[in-house]
Amino acid sequence: MKQSSFNPAELAGSRVLILSDGKPGHFNQTVAFARHLGCSYDVVSVALRSRALKWLSYLLDNCGIHRSWLFSATVPEQQYSAVVSAGSGTYYANKTIARQLGCPAVAIMYPRGYRLDFDLIVAQEHDRPPEKANILSIPVNLSYAEPKGVVTPAPGERYIAFIIGGDSSRGRLEARPLEQQIKCILELFPEHRVWLTTSRRTPAAVDKMLRQFDYTRAVFYSEEQVNPIADFLAYSEYVFLTADSSSMISEAVCSGAAAVEILPLLAGRRERGKLSFLIERLEQLGSLHVFDGRVGAADRKIHQADILNGIAK
Repeated sequence: MKQSSFNPAELAGSRVLILSDGKPGHFNQTVAFARHLGCSYDVVSVALRSRALKWLSYLLDNCGIHRSWLFSATVPEQQYSAVVSAGSGTYYANKTIARQLGCPAVAIMYPRGYRLDFDLIVAQEHDRPPEKANILSIPVNLSYAEPKGVVTPAPGERYIAFIIGGDSSRGRLEARPLEQQIKCILELFPEHRVWLTTSRRTPAAVDKMLRQFDYTRAVFYSEEQVNPIADFLAYSEYVFLTADSSSMISEAVCSGAAAVEILPLLAGRRERGKLSFLIERLEQLGSLHVFDGRVGAADRKIHQADILNGIAK
């Protein structure tokens, strides 16, 4: 992890302005940044007014020109210690508003196409960011998870959990190989209780296949839109999750105490991409193990608050 010359710890306990493009994967990372630093925050929706103006924003930013008429946003009359945002639809507005407020601009994720003159950029290693004084490079997506009480462990019982995603741009999740993996895992843990959750992306065929097994608690997204993942990570000895979401993997290796096993069950595109880089890097760190019929002991957690506060080793 490369450290930035801008110390995010300077923001601890202050109030920040979060700009949201409405995408949960982006918004959740900005909230995680604030919560890990103990910051309070206000949230403002922001959007560039057209696709053409988005392309213009790249040109103007690289010329050092920032104009608020390119985007829509209603900023509260409030003092903020920083403007924080994630996603290409927010970065131009981030710099513009930060200049107006006279506070630092913080970009979460690598702001490709824009000038890298933010006060701080928190970028994932899989984006291969350059070594610059204002870039803090981390191995995962920012996340913040707290158990919500969706499941409660019974005293004296031991648990494993399955976190099943679905189809994505990286490939297709198939029912047959996943079924064989689950059968193998259940044979390895005959005395453990079993939890399961699916996602909005889980294919109908996979959903149907999963229902043949007995669970202590199963949350099928098609029937129940609650998120038990933080509970699973807190109370399970092992969590097994499909390799289709960098956000889901990041949360698993940063939260709770469970050892993390990745189920390599995606069929389709096989190119080496960001997700492959992420998994390989986290396996090197001892934070996950790719399931191969046996389980590892990959339970080293990445403490994001320590990274942001500059005290991670």
